Amino acid sequence: MSRSLLVLSGGHAYEREPFAELLASVSDWDITHLMHPKAEDAVAGGAARDADAVLFYDMGGYTFADNWVTSRPPSAAFRRAIIERFASGRGAVAMHHALAGWADWPEWHEMLGGRFLYTPGQVRGEAMLDSGYRHDVQYTAQVAADHPVTAGLPGQFPVCDELYLAEIFEAEVEPLIRSDYAFTRDNFYSAALGISGTLYSNVGWNHPPASNLVAWHKTVGNAPLVYLQFGDAPQTYANPHVRQALANALNFIAGEQP
Repeated sequence: MSRSLLVLSGGHAYEREPFAELLASVSDWDITHLMHPKAEDAVAGGAARDADAVLFYDMGGYTFADNWVTSRPPSAAFRRAIIERFASGRGAVAMHHALAGWADWPEWHEMLGGRFLYTPGQVRGEAMLDSGYRHDVQYTAQVAADHPVTAGLPGQFPVCDELYLAEIFEAEVEPLIRSDYAFTRDNFYSAALGISGTLYSNVGWNHPPASNLVAWHKTVGNAPLVYLQFGDAPQTYANPHVRQALANALNFIAGEQP
């Protein structure tokens, strides 16, 4: 029997056809794909309530203009719909730039288990520098747990993808997959410099080392949430191990076991 999957995207550029091929590779799902701003209104109106799974591949709340960014929180109805979904026991998967979404909704990042900052800001009451990014990193993903999300994956597998030097609440999540890349300042670029027009620079930016987790599981309300940092570009979408991890994650949060 087909299951319902609601996919949310928008707020961050991506290549639509290769991403659609990734979604098509995940079998036995009846997929509804909504983009912001329509996605926010639809979820606020109840679109996520009964879906068997929700995939967040969105980065809501930002406006990029004049070499800077402004942000806003989601509507109260959207926030309520997401919280009520988790409270009802229905889970979700979040991918890649969802870690940066809804900068003005701190509870979102508590749900996800981490936060990517485009500009310096506060995380759990502490001042933090903007986060780091690095495109097209060739790294080895290392499975860190025997878990339904990692079922069928080799212990190590190659990935080429964008990585983040960001705030991960590692003590409060179940680690699933790590990267062998060095998550240190010298290997990343400043997000704030990037949006101000100085791309691929870390001059004057001294972000401390951060977690090498690229996939984890946590409980939100009464429901499971899986975050996968995979997902920047077509070569990542086409990676069979990334496809397996996504399929496993969706099955897991919908209550299916391998």
